[in-house]
Amino acid sequence: MTTDEIRQKFLEFFERNGHKVVPSSSLMPDDPSVLFTTAGMQQFKPYYTGAADPIKDFGSKNIASCQKCVRTSDIDSVGDESHLTFFEMLGNFSFGGYGKKEAIQLGYDFIVKELGLEISSVSIFKGDSETPADEESEKIWQEIGMKRIIKGKREDNFWGPTGNEGPCGPTTEIYIKNIDGKEIEIWNIVFNEYYKDCNGRYKKIPLGIDTGMGLERLVMILQKKTSVYGIDIFERLMGYLKEKTYNANERIIRIIADHLRAAVFMIADGFLPSNTEAGYVLRRILRRVIGQVKLIGLSDKFFIDCVKIIGDIYQSVYPEIKRNEAEIITVINNESEKFGRALEAGIKEFKKEDLKNVTGEKAFYYYQTFGLPIDIIKDLASGNVDEKGFIEEFKKHQEISRAGAEKKFGGHGLALDTGEIKALNEEEIKQVTKYHTATHLLHAALRKVLGDKNISQRGSDITAERLRFDFSFPRKLTEEEKKKIEDLVNEMIKMNLSVKKEEMPYEEAIKSGALAFFKGKYPSIVSVYTIYNPENNEVFSKEICGGPHVNETGEIGQIKILKEESSSAGVRRIKAA
Repeated sequence: MTTDEIRQKFLEFFERNGHKVVPSSSLMPDDPSVLFTTAGMQQFKPYYTGAADPIKDFGSKNIASCQKCVRTSDIDSVGDESHLTFFEMLGNFSFGGYGKKEAIQLGYDFIVKELGLEISSVSIFKGDSETPADEESEKIWQEIGMKRIIKGKREDNFWGPTGNEGPCGPTTEIYIKNIDGKEIEIWNIVFNEYYKDCNGRYKKIPLGIDTGMGLERLVMILQKKTSVYGIDIFERLMGYLKEKTYNANERIIRIIADHLRAAVFMIADGFLPSNTEAGYVLRRILRRVIGQVKLIGLSDKFFIDCVKIIGDIYQSVYPEIKRNEAEIITVINNESEKFGRALEAGIKEFKKEDLKNVTGEKAFYYYQTFGLPIDIIKDLASGNVDEKGFIEEFKKHQEISRAGAEKKFGGHGLALDTGEIKALNEEEIKQVTKYHTATHLLHAALRKVLGDKNISQRGSDITAERLRFDFSFPRKLTEEEKKKIEDLVNEMIKMNLSVKKEEMPYEEAIKSGALAFFKGKYPSIVSVYTIYNPENNEVFSKEICGGPHVNETGEIGQIKILKEESSSAGVRRIKAA
């Protein structure tokens, strides 16, 4: 079976077994506690806590999906048999529809009866001082006839919440032997029966089922390959890379394939390279690839070919790559051009010194002077690189910079991070301030153009490069609607409307007509921002908000809607620049 057939087989199996199949959410998460969507359960988090109703949104308490995911915790392991930065996660979820017995039986039936594989062992949580052992799962596996049941510690068999707090619980993992006879963890079934609060306390909640199985790992076993990079979905890309990078070792080729694939999916979902948070991760993995490509001596046409290959591979499942192909190529080539000149000088200097072992101080010198990322330094060095020393030097430099900034700007912080708004320095603060006021105009335009007063903000994420705005709406916008919304926002900017801030009690703000979308999260005294025409006092937008904002809309410039897409059930997402 091909990867596409295996993905489809999983979804059809669970559909036959009473699950509603839901499409993958964006890699850009709604959850502000994480940089990327790292698991299938993230878009369903509100259903585990009772904050949302699965029957109302999906018509079922049982869901199945194949989710695009990015994880960077194992980035140093990328290039081995089974680790990837971007991967697809198959999962089935239940919000009170069934319990542990049904979840384990479904997992067993799919692996053994549907795919014809043999489970070599399973693991369960053995319990500790914080939460008890999962004896129920052990008993279920024994009844099925499983002989090898491993009792694991918390770090192995207890799934913590995504972020600092949230649903969590014990897990049972399914292991299968690969073609070499090595046991591979293939499926993790999580029993969300606790809620961990911000103080680290565990509280019992109604049981929810959350499972995750790496598609690429499953395909590796079914296609009898020794590594995920040998499966059919990688075949064309790896073949092209080997042809173009004939003198590179296998691990480097795998890293290029992994990082490029991850970058392509991230850019397609609206991420852009930057020096902070998710944008920094994208920049880091792109620059590692760019560094290797420059070392080999390939031109930027290499990236164009790779993006086209990745788009072709995923055309039927993730058509957004082909749709955004030109933009993806532009972003990668811009980063290559920006980084390339300094990189070439740094590599030349590094080779001249012929360093065997690289101290932390020396590694930081190459990073600061030539922009060489630590990953490239590690790839260039013939001996050891003191990565710990590099991190210490980096922190030392940050402290010096922070002290200098405080002295220069009288102690007022230059960095801004409100959760939804992120800026690295004073220049970026100016940009995010414009973007933030633009979200208010966008919100007002959506309600006016779509004629729906029930449209409400469901979250936003703003950097110096772009804004992301999520809003409640049941369907995709038409091209005509998008154009009208964009035109109306730009008209309000052109009118140079005034922005007024007033402080008042929350109840008074609501009575005055101010919109509020995050019930229970506001202090007793709130800030109300009104965007209005000073000539006739016509109000365009009035919202409770924590700021920052421009004084007049003319400061914003002009807005271009880049993309409109689904964020989760009943929620749409607009990205604009």
